[in-house]
Amino acid sequence: MAGKVDIKKQYKQLFAPKREPHLVEVPEFRYWMIDGEGSPQGTAFQDAIGALYSTAYTTKFRLKAAGRADFVVPPLEALWWADDESAFVENRRDEWQWTLMLVQPDHVSEEDIADALEVLDKKGKITAAHRNMRTEQLEEGRVVQCLHVGPYDSMGRAISTMHAFAELNGLELAGKHHDVYLSDPRRTAPEKLKSVLRRPVR
Repeated sequence: MAGKVDIKKQYKQLFAPKREPHLVEVPEFRYWMIDGEGSPQGTAFQDAIGALYSTAYTTKFRLKAAGRADFVVPPLEALWWADDESAFVENRRDEWQWTLMLVQPDHVSEEDIADALEVLDKKGKITAAHRNMRTEQLEEGRVVQCLHVGPYDSMGRAISTMHAFAELNGLELAGKHHDVYLSDPRRTAPEKLKSVLRRPVR
């Protein structure tokens, strides 16, 4: 791990936060992004995850082979919203909208990404999700955030606590709900899953 660019170590306050809601400034990051809608168990969501990680890992290995700076592939992140927010309370997953994201290290260029996609294409591994992927800057600024430990479907209580914290401090919620998934659900028991929850405020 020595010498690798690791976003989680560079920004510990963002990726290893306290469990209690607190305020933090999130700087601008550049992301690989894919938009979609529907359940996180659905095909579109899973295909988007595959496209993001295959692109990130291919980019990583290409840079390493070229003798350039290596990087730790960052954790998966997601923005969530719905036209009617009760869709989340009532678990109407077909109405959920999302943007899945991975932070791009600063030294990764658009040419590097195009090169990785070309490699995947030659291997016959390009999917519709890859074609819908884009790179975009996101600057959330001031957010309320906390660490949630437990199953994804138990986040509601932590989110309510964040909302109450914002209200108590005279802040208005703004922007989309933001999750950062620190654990691999394929290898981690549901009760031990760690996620960072964020919501921009003003």
